[in-house]
Amino acid sequence: MNNPALTFLFIVLLAVGDVHSEPLGTQPGNPGARRTEAADGSPQGFVTLFNGKDLDGWTTRQPNNHDWSVVDGVIDCNPQGDGVGDQNLWSKEEYGDFELWADWRIKESPFVNRKARIILPDGTYKKDDSGNIIAVTAPNTDSGVFLRGQHKSQVNIWCWPIGSGEVWGYRTDPAFSAAVHAGVTPKVKADRPIGEWNTFHIVMQGDRLTVTLNDKLVIDDAQLPGVPRQGPLALQLHAERKDGEWGASLVQFRNIRIKELTSAK
Repeated sequence: MNNPALTFLFIVLLAVGDVHSEPLGTQPGNPGARRTEAADGSPQGFVTLFNGKDLDGWTTRQPNNHDWSVVDGVIDCNPQGDGVGDQNLWSKEEYGDFELWADWRIKESPFVNRKARIILPDGTYKKDDSGNIIAVTAPNTDSGVFLRGQHKSQVNIWCWPIGSGEVWGYRTDPAFSAAVHAGVTPKVKADRPIGEWNTFHIVMQGDRLTVTLNDKLVIDDAQLPGVPRQGPLALQLHAERKDGEWGASLVQFRNIRIKELTSAK
């Protein structure tokens, strides 16, 4: 190769071929963790927790659990019978402070809950003139996302009039103040109709929780006293398939991604 111009071009091409030795989209120092640009506009820096193919990175705590599977590229929950023991789907990794995006939908709600309640902004139940709690009829499907390894700090998914996003374990615990009860009660019902996809944006930092559902703020910097510093996530399963207070978790999840945050001071 005696032509200087051709020699220079050959050297440049060799250099360019060496630039992308690490796959595009990986995080520096962690080639296995993909960085994603979510379709809903969430920024880069999030690790995908569901690969759309299998339940790698997730686990159940009961042997022979067939309630969870991947169907058409989404996590599908199909409760099998009464489901004795913990039937939830748990992340293998634990998280402290984080920002989480997750799409979910209620597939169907074939059962009816005749004991649903109207929850007021302060977290109490609406009562009639005689002081009795008013019961209303609602579709009977129930699920949620556990934060830091416990049921108590669950961001709820259900069909009650208050809408999804509330933290039942804190709202109903008499040990906590009225401010805590009100803080974990949704400010607005932002759920889309049954069968349509919804998007949670959950931020957990210190003992403070903020939840946005379908771009509407439902929980704003609520305090969760005593919440663990760290723990796994879980997708909740209610196994009951009949009329009653709780409904079967006929739900699906997709686009689950997380970014760990610096601990709150």
